Amino acid sequence: MKLLIGSLQLGLLYGILALGIYISFRILSVPDLTTEGSFAFGLSVSAAITASGHPVLAIPVAMLAGAVAGGITGILQTTFMVHPILAGIITMSGLYSVNLFIMGGASNLSLVRIDTVFKLLPGLSKQDAQTVIALILCLLTMVVLILFFRTHIGMCIRAVGDNDEMVRASSINVDACKILAFCLSNAVIALSGALIAQYQGYADISSSSGILVIGLASVIIGEAIFGRRNVTVGFISAVAGSLIYRVIIALATKYSPLPAYMLKLLSAIIVGLALSLPAIRLHAAIRRQKRRNPDA
Repeated sequence: MKLLIGSLQLGLLYGILALGIYISFRILSVPDLTTEGSFAFGLSVSAAITASGHPVLAIPVAMLAGAVAGGITGILQTTFMVHPILAGIITMSGLYSVNLFIMGGASNLSLVRIDTVFKLLPGLSKQDAQTVIALILCLLTMVVLILFFRTHIGMCIRAVGDNDEMVRASSINVDACKILAFCLSNAVIALSGALIAQYQGYADISSSSGILVIGLASVIIGEAIFGRRNVTVGFISAVAGSLIYRVIIALATKYSPLPAYMLKLLSAIIVGLALSLPAIRLHAAIRRQKRRNPDA
């Protein structure tokens, strides 16, 4: 039971990460490698401010930091015509040094015996408070994003992801829409990092390693179950995929004979299988069709 509750809590917190990745990966149709940098940016900013005694303030400041990181990537892509993948790598690389600077030159920062947002519900046990706060923040983020992408600006961003040339011909500022989307995406990703830092009680510069794979796995697993429909279903499926992914990882870690350091390989295999599902289904459908009509 404790294993499932822990998976639920982490699934909700990393579900916020999946929401941010969904914006760039599915809505903008751009693989944004800024993710690992902005996640660690939110992690380090949150830890530093929480350590100074302001855990609540740490959350919006971390989101602002993530938005700035996303804005830099967006400007590199739109204004300076840098390739999307290279733009993300440039921002991610620069943020590594920035994050070390924020944490005072150390690779990790402990929050042991320091108040966090997960201690704001004194009437509940530690585990219950963590579950309730993670659930509230994840649902709140998801609802805000769903409502935002129903607004005029949100619809413009969605249109840019579908066909930016057509949108450009409609006198809509495509570059501004892209920059705004990257800011929003990385602000949400930084929010996840900020909450993870306070949840686990420390910030480590290596915590963001492979975080993009985790987010993509959540998005893809959710889509494999719910299908690719509209943005609302997409956000819901991203969170659901994160929960399922966490349960899979928890069970695999507990019952697998593989050592703990093989976790990232296991994550990569899960993502690879999830990405292959559409092709597997297509090949299976073709085989079934051939069996029914052997002469076709």
